[in-house]
Amino acid sequence: MKRIVLIIVLVFVSNGFAQQKEALLAAKKANNYVYDGNTLVDEDAFIEAEMAYRKAISEQPQTVAGIYNLGNSYYEKGNFDEALYRHQQAAKTTTDKSEKHKAFHNMGNILMKNKKCKEAVEAFKSALRNNPADDETRYNLGLAKECAEQQKDQQDDQKDDDKKDKNKEDEEKKDDNEKKDKDGDEKDDKKDEGDEDKKEGEDEKDEEGKPKDEKEDKGKQGDEEKKEQQQPKPQPGQLSPQQIKSLLEAMNNQEQKVQEKMNAEKQKGVKVKTEKDW
Repeated sequence: MKRIVLIIVLVFVSNGFAQQKEALLAAKKANNYVYDGNTLVDEDAFIEAEMAYRKAISEQPQTVAGIYNLGNSYYEKGNFDEALYRHQQAAKTTTDKSEKHKAFHNMGNILMKNKKCKEAVEAFKSALRNNPADDETRYNLGLAKECAEQQKDQQDDQKDDDKKDKNKEDEEKKDDNEKKDKDGDEKDDKKDEGDEDKKEGEDEKDEEGKPKDEKEDKGKQGDEEKKEQQQPKPQPGQLSPQQIKSLLEAMNNQEQKVQEKMNAEKQKGVKVKTEKDW
């Protein structure tokens, strides 16, 4: 029983040494690839350097140097998005504060290049947490804060401008709506006036389409003609009522003249005294 146990222990020890040996070999290969990559970067052979760094990461994924230097090479070529990704990867992978500090410091620089000043402030703060003595990081943090304040002011101004534009647009819409309502009311008023004029015109016409005033004038003329027709016309040899009235007036006038003449003759027969009685 002990023998079996002993064999098992020996197997585990043997496997442990083999794995350790493979890890050391992978680390050595990774370091060699990193070295090659650094040399190629110095020679401006970016493509070959990228391949060397990738091989280093493939041999040993925990090789922070390969990840970090690959990120730096991307930064030098202006590929900021890929550079940021690699430095984030390096910051997560390593447990060494010095390596974390460098990764966060470079992340801050990349974010500043991308005009993301607020995010850069947080990156530089993280770098200082891992190395508070780095004056360069502290200086970059001050620049990032100033940049973030400027961006905030610009955003506030833009919001104010957008608000003013929106208020102006709302006022213009309101004025347009009021104008449309006013135009609509004027159209309705004109329509009502037209309807009233039309109605008055219709009232002034009879059923045959003739003007009402003309009809009334004709009606009056008809009534007068009808009245004249109703009056008795004088027959031949007879006097009309008007002629009889004139004749009577003439007779009365003649009789009055006769009466006045008789009275005047009576007054002539009376003797007038010329002297007063005593």
